[in-house]
Amino acid sequence: MKKWISILLLSFYLVSTTELYQLLKIPTLIEHFIEHSADNPEMTLISFLKMHYDHPVKDADYQTDQKLPFVVHSFPLILVFTIISDFKVEIKKEIPSDDHESIFSYDRLFYYKDVVNSIWQPPKS
Repeated sequence: MKKWISILLLSFYLVSTTELYQLLKIPTLIEHFIEHSADNPEMTLISFLKMHYDHPVKDADYQTDQKLPFVVHSFPLILVFTIISDFKVEIKKEIPSDDHESIFSYDRLFYYKDVVNSIWQPPKS
């Protein structure tokens, strides 16, 4: 039972994170080939694949052509995790404070009210 569950979870993972989901579109490929072979009985599978993959054209069945496997690609989900062996987190109980330095506040350092008000004025006529 565990083997089947692991195979199922692995296949879900591979289908969702790789291009393997394109293989699920093979029935559409077969149906589309049958449609083309009904229109032209002399068409072989190789000529069908060349027509749709080697030299694709925008014709009447273009929407169906876009549903064929490996015609339209997507960007699957990619997750990358790196583990650094030397990563350490230190928590100190006391925060060092220096009374000698003054800490600039946001208002004093970055925001000058008079300058901003003088720049953003409506046009005067």
